[in-house]
Amino acid sequence: MEPKTRRDFLKQASALGLTGAFVPAGIRDFLTRSATTAPAGRLLQPAAFADIMMKGELLTRAFRNYDRLETDIYRPENDFNAGGASEGWPGDKEGRIILGLTLQAQATRREPKYLDEIIRLIPSHVNEKGYLGPVMKDKILEQQLSGHGWLLRGLCEHYAWKKDPQVKQHIRNIIYNLALPTRGHHKDYPIDPGSRRKNTGEAAGTTQNTIGRWMLSSDIGCDFIFLDGVVQAYGLFPSAELKALIEEMTDRFLQMDLIAIKAQTHATLTGLRGVLRYYETTRRADLLSQVEKRYALYRAGAMTENYENFNWFGRPEWTEPCAIVDSLMVAVQLWQHTGKTAYLEDAHHIYYNALGHTQRANGGFGLDNCPGPDADVLRVNTDEAYWCCTMRGGEGLASAIRYACFTTPEAVMLPFYHNSEADLVLGGRPVRLRQETGYPFAGKMTLTVTGGSAPDNIRLGLFAPSWAGRHSLKVNGRPQDFKTENGFLMINSVLKEGNVITLEFDQALRTRNRVNAQHTRPGRYGISYGPLLLGYEGAGPVSLGSRPRFVRSSPREWEVEGEGTRLSTVYHLMDAKVNKASGYQKQILFKG
Repeated sequence: MEPKTRRDFLKQASALGLTGAFVPAGIRDFLTRSATTAPAGRLLQPAAFADIMMKGELLTRAFRNYDRLETDIYRPENDFNAGGASEGWPGDKEGRIILGLTLQAQATRREPKYLDEIIRLIPSHVNEKGYLGPVMKDKILEQQLSGHGWLLRGLCEHYAWKKDPQVKQHIRNIIYNLALPTRGHHKDYPIDPGSRRKNTGEAAGTTQNTIGRWMLSSDIGCDFIFLDGVVQAYGLFPSAELKALIEEMTDRFLQMDLIAIKAQTHATLTGLRGVLRYYETTRRADLLSQVEKRYALYRAGAMTENYENFNWFGRPEWTEPCAIVDSLMVAVQLWQHTGKTAYLEDAHHIYYNALGHTQRANGGFGLDNCPGPDADVLRVNTDEAYWCCTMRGGEGLASAIRYACFTTPEAVMLPFYHNSEADLVLGGRPVRLRQETGYPFAGKMTLTVTGGSAPDNIRLGLFAPSWAGRHSLKVNGRPQDFKTENGFLMINSVLKEGNVITLEFDQALRTRNRVNAQHTRPGRYGISYGPLLLGYEGAGPVSLGSRPRFVRSSPREWEVEGEGTRLSTVYHLMDAKVNKASGYQKQILFKG
């Protein structure tokens, strides 16, 4: 039954274990959709960067972003004590550029030009305590902690890759001299909605006010960006003191009423990644459950109609690719840990319609408007958020590359389809796989075993999303029987050298309900082909009527039969016309 009052909503929240949280309509449906969980003990892990050689459009995106990260504004001399849009965030730009370059280098196998120099310069810019910005004394600068969340993330990824003792010391300095001294104060992080300034802030957050020891940011909740970095450092260098800090921060984060306080969605989703990272260490089922509930809260009330984000809960003003990257990663990781295919379908939508729309022609990432509450059209808000989103785009694309293939002790799972090659060890034996696909524009994928053979007990899983039908699976041209398990077509004993596995399926044009039923105006619908959202690029608005018929005119375009109205995909491959000055816009919502 649909809740009618805030009291009804709060009753639903209590039933879901979200004490004091506002729960939008539809959250329960999302949490129970495709609710078959992963088999107990299944160790589903993404392939290592060294095992995947990406090709095609994803590699094109990664290289264009990588090129952007090596332009002048990201050279070592411009990374520290950065002014402009990143001023007031010690460690933020420094951490994000180290993170982006470190992950892109591994994902693309291209040596970075300036990363070694950035690492070498850290000692000349830190304070006497070994971290960036002012030495913390009587006050805790929330944005300094948040920035060092990214610095810890970048340094931890770099240390895991290179094992540089100098980087290890930088991590320890931040943990012992900045993080641990805040223990005991995160339980007092101000989460009372009445005490926070909730309707202020620009694309780059600023310090707003002081409550107790906390100097608070307009990016409400960004203290919990720090949590993700602290948990990753704990995974490398565990200690009882650091565990106590993590549990204090996690407890406070999970007490926060995200909607009432109008939390920043980027901070929220990064905090959820921190909790997921801690879950991977502790295997506490309550943590996973809480992440699911808060992701559902985000999805039901703070996602745009093309799967981007409101920058704050309850404030559909602009989107932010930093949060889009977070949402992609959270969705994939929730699928990884629960087996619920609804999360994996979200990840496909986010990658193609959100991340794929916000990457600009120069490889950077920019902000869009929030279609749904006030507009039917998708527009560019800011050409590039070079101070944060372009660097986080490096992590997002590198993660997408790694997510191309997951393995368990008994199976290889392909949750996405990309032109790529994979070198895997399955059951102790090396196996090389080459994938060729027309997805998402065509429902076809060919997997060739180009070297080695897996043991007979190794199964192959191919993702079968709900929008695909009439699957045909062949091995060496012969029809193959399969079982459907948790949204995957599963087949046995086919990973033998020389075998060619071909999957074909239909994808029909379809109308879809609103993504954000809480904020998008009633009576609107969208049109999709597979995971691809379509829109009308023109002066508009156009009305398609209740039952339009379409004819496909090109891989990315469809025409309304008899009218000539043309729809094309929101997805684009860094199209130069997608910028603010061009007046580009695309109508993605239509009246029913």
